[in-house]
Amino acid sequence: MDISKSDFATFRDFLERVCGILLGDNKEYLVASRLRSIMKEKELSSLSDLVKIMDRDTRLREQVVDAMTTNETLWFRDSHPFKILQDKLLPEFSAKQSSIDIWCAASSTGQEPYSISMILEEYKKANPGKINSEKVMATDISSSALEAARNGVYDQLALGRGMPKDLLDRYFKSTEDGWKVDPNIAKRVQYRMLNLLHSYTLLGKYDIVFCRNVLIYFSSELKKDILTRIHGQLKPGGYLLLGASEALSDLGNLYEMVQCSPGIIYRKK
Repeated sequence: MDISKSDFATFRDFLERVCGILLGDNKEYLVASRLRSIMKEKELSSLSDLVKIMDRDTRLREQVVDAMTTNETLWFRDSHPFKILQDKLLPEFSAKQSSIDIWCAASSTGQEPYSISMILEEYKKANPGKINSEKVMATDISSSALEAARNGVYDQLALGRGMPKDLLDRYFKSTEDGWKVDPNIAKRVQYRMLNLLHSYTLLGKYDIVFCRNVLIYFSSELKKDILTRIHGQLKPGGYLLLGASEALSDLGNLYEMVQCSPGIIYRKK
């Protein structure tokens, strides 16, 4: 599929408007590979035709956003955020309260929220009675990613991306379709579709927010807006965890940097 410069510009503006993703220059190849099957199915010859139809076809718009936002993800990605959760944050919160609420703001196909749930399970086993109530809210813009996450079944290739053997043995069961996550790990995770450009107020308040490896797709203005609104969803003394290549800028009035060696997290001021 050939994409003209003007069609690419039209599509790039559309994508940023509806979901905040800012495509870089010379990403025509990415758009072509992600949308090829949709263009073929709809018998469309140009991206501008696709954008015109999406303005009146909500389902098609969802399909396109889905195709452009579904990314590969890993179990226990970067490792240190999960070590910080287990060794610093859970002990800190469980010393003063018996419940904990965690929001995973870009849950993709479930690897991150289920990783968080496994850490919670491990901590509760090692510290009986410390945490009596816990919730992991997992949100994503992609309906297909959320469906895969709720299903909780992963093939060997997906599990090879970061899943430790001991946790695989403890928390997954082999089935005809692949490896299914343990019901006790799955039941504390709630999945909900959410566009990060939209309101978060109905999600409630959280002790910890994981917003990792998604802000890199947004403009600096949108990043600041999203992080400001996440601040509003954090409980007093709550923490924000970002991706390894992401950092706060111009928000020192809202967040305090906490060095964890390795890793940096941010405490709500």
